[in-house]
Amino acid sequence: MGRTRRLNIVKHEILQTTLHLFLEKGYSNTSPKMVSSALDISVGSITYYYPTKEHLLAELIGMLADYQWKVFRDAVEDGETPITALCFELIAMAAMCEESEIAKDLYISAYTSEQSLTIIRNTDYMRAKQIFAEFCPDWSDEQFAQAEVLVSGIEYATLRLTRGSPPLETRFAGAMDTILSIYGVPEERRKMKIEKALSMDYRKYGQQILENFKKYVDDTTERYFEGWVRVEPKTEE
Repeated sequence: MGRTRRLNIVKHEILQTTLHLFLEKGYSNTSPKMVSSALDISVGSITYYYPTKEHLLAELIGMLADYQWKVFRDAVEDGETPITALCFELIAMAAMCEESEIAKDLYISAYTSEQSLTIIRNTDYMRAKQIFAEFCPDWSDEQFAQAEVLVSGIEYATLRLTRGSPPLETRFAGAMDTILSIYGVPEERRKMKIEKALSMDYRKYGQQILENFKKYVDDTTERYFEGWVRVEPKTEE
């Protein structure tokens, strides 16, 4: 039991330290060696849990996706549908990528990593089945999965700012209109939800989301650690 506790604590510490490095140095500039040095453990101890850096990214992206969705659901006004939260999430992410090289590196890396993209697609697929059920009552799981392949590509194109890209608001409005139309949302409702998201303080949320996520991971790790400490059996002298 003692070994199991220690292994699980190390795993959480690796995630916590990796996230800090990703958000301070950038995903592309962080190596497993940097994580091992920060924790004073061997690289082998890192690769025991996460064979590559992409495995670390995928784990954190899964946590970030769940955390992000809760934040944006909570941020929309009472009575608003999840469609508004979906719109708000995309424009805030795009604002992050536009204003922060660290954020852009993290999100673009996630969308171009097979493991992380699989997690993104699976997460969005499950959301879409709930959010758009009223518009796609006869869709099969396969149809929702196929739609998500298109949607993830549109999201990636929206986040990937290049020379000559249209302004953020224009990119977002076009992307979100296409995404909602894929799921059969009527034009007037699409327009209303997009305008609602554009009226919200998406840049503020974009600036705060990753820093708040770092605190969330810190708090989660601390609670996990304290939980293991409380159940540690006493040793007889």
